[in-house]
Amino acid sequence: MKNVRIAMIGAGYIADYHTRGLQSIEGVEVVAVVAKTVEEAQNFANKYGIKEATDDVAKLYGRDDIDAAVIGTPNKFHAPYAINFIENGKDVFLEKPMAMDAEEGKTVAAASEKYKQLVMVGHMWRFDTDATYIKKVVDAGELGEIKKTKGYGIHENWGPAGWFSQKELAGGGALADMGVHAIDTVRFILGDPMPKKVYAKIGTYYGDYDVDDSGIVMISWDNGTESIIESGWWQPHMDGAEAGTGLFGTKGYASVFPTFIKKKIGDVPTTIQPKLPVREEHCEQPMYTRQMEHFVDCIRTRKQPVPGLVEGQIILDIVDAAYKSSETGEVVNL
Repeated sequence: MKNVRIAMIGAGYIADYHTRGLQSIEGVEVVAVVAKTVEEAQNFANKYGIKEATDDVAKLYGRDDIDAAVIGTPNKFHAPYAINFIENGKDVFLEKPMAMDAEEGKTVAAASEKYKQLVMVGHMWRFDTDATYIKKVVDAGELGEIKKTKGYGIHENWGPAGWFSQKELAGGGALADMGVHAIDTVRFILGDPMPKKVYAKIGTYYGDYDVDDSGIVMISWDNGTESIIESGWWQPHMDGAEAGTGLFGTKGYASVFPTFIKKKIGDVPTTIQPKLPVREEHCEQPMYTRQMEHFVDCIRTRKQPVPGLVEGQIILDIVDAAYKSSETGEVVNL
């Protein structure tokens, strides 16, 4: 079994989940961590027993003792950091969204193809127990044809600060932060259909920043399903947990968070509560650990990660189309 040596680029909230996941995998070592300041990097390194802490990412690009990088920085740096690692023969895990916009996403894909390095994108709900359970239900045809879905990513009475709310660093607001999760989750459950049309209304109503904090996006997929996606920060209400998806089929309905199924058994409408593991928290560690396990397995076997460049690019295409639709008031064809 190949030992895998990984550099952690970024020492924020998401890096904790990724590092805990990586350190639970046999034969994996996080050899260095990069943060905005050496002090931040050293604090993170001390927390996880990482040997090297630095504020200079460029020092790591060409290192022979590094096989891959996990990039969890502000969105502005996703593509440039990824490309530098790829050009130096490293595989890359990129937090979502994989770039600031669709055109920049294509530059990551071009580098990956040229240098034959793997890129995985952090759409982590594909590794969630509840989401994968509902996908199996849909795949089995238990709900019939899925005609409509409703999904959301909402923060009620709070929103992120710092770089998340700065367009120069994030590219977008609640849609780029929360909406992308809802879009990729429903696409995953539906079997990864392709988007055909996007219509959106997006605005800023709750805070003093230059990014969006409210959005409604409608997506027409090539399998005939229509999806409604809501995104938001500082909203006065959310429907349940901070993220959720509902699927309306010709034979029934399924919900993720809370997770249940409604369908007729005989002629009797019945609600089915599946026996799933109790969640300690909404964004639970096991989901991130399974995500890192997949990334490491792909490094060792050289198989293409999923979600990878294709899945990440499609989300960028949809987000760009949504912002364009909101500006023009028109449907955008993809």
